[in-house]
Amino acid sequence: MPHIKTITYAGHSAVFLHSDDKTIAIDPWLEGNPTCPDNLKKPDRLDLIVLTHGHSDHASDATRLAKAYGCSIAATYELAMIMIAEGVPESSVLPMNKGGTITWEEFQITLTNAFHSSSYDTANGPVYAGEPCGVVVQDDVRSFYHAGDTCLFKDMKLIGKRYQPDIAFLPIGDRFTMDPVEAAKAAKYLRCATAIPIHHSTFPLLTGTPEEFKEACLPLDIDTITLQPGENHELASSHED
Repeated sequence: MPHIKTITYAGHSAVFLHSDDKTIAIDPWLEGNPTCPDNLKKPDRLDLIVLTHGHSDHASDATRLAKAYGCSIAATYELAMIMIAEGVPESSVLPMNKGGTITWEEFQITLTNAFHSSSYDTANGPVYAGEPCGVVVQDDVRSFYHAGDTCLFKDMKLIGKRYQPDIAFLPIGDRFTMDPVEAAKAAKYLRCATAIPIHHSTFPLLTGTPEEFKEACLPLDIDTITLQPGENHELASSHED
C-alpha cells in the first residue's frame, strides 16, 4: 500500500505530501508566494491538488499547475466548477464537500469544517467559491490534517476523534486565522502527535511566529516541528519505527 514518506513545506500554507510515486499538494500557492523557493515553483511532479478555499494565497496557482502537470484538483463543488471555468479539464476536477471522502490512488481525501470566508478572483472580479474547509489525507500508515484558514472551534475535538491526525498543519499568523496560542489549543483539541505551523511570516500583517507557537504548545505536551520554506521532513516507515 502506498503511504506518505516525505513532507515538503513550500511557504505560507502550501504543503506537499510525497509517497514513492505520487505527490499530493494542499493549497499550492507557489507563483506569487514570496516565501516559496524558486525550485518549488516548478515541482518535479504533481499528481493531486487539494484546495481548502478560493482565496488567492491558496488557490490562485491551481489552474496553472493543473494544466502544466495534468494533475487532478479536489475542492468544494463551487470551487471545482470555477476550476473548470478557468480551463482545467472537467475530467481532472473532483468536486466534493464537507464531510465527504473520496478515494484517490488508495489515499482517502476528506473535507472537514473550517470557519473563514472564501472567494476566487476571476477576470470579472471575485466570485463566491463555496465554504472554506479543512483537509484530511489518510494512507495506510498515518492521517494528515490541514486546517486551511480557520479560527479555533471546539468541534476540532470531533475531527481529532474521528480522524486521529498524526500530523496537523495549523495556521498561526493571526489577523486572518488563529494566533499561536489558539493554534496550540487546536492541536490539543485534535490530540495530534505532531503540529506543524503554517500561514505565517509571509506578510507583515501575519504577526504570529513559530517560536510563539512552540512556546504555547510546550505546557500542553504537544510536539511541534517548524519547517522553513523548501525544507523536507522525512517520516518513519511506520508508527513503530
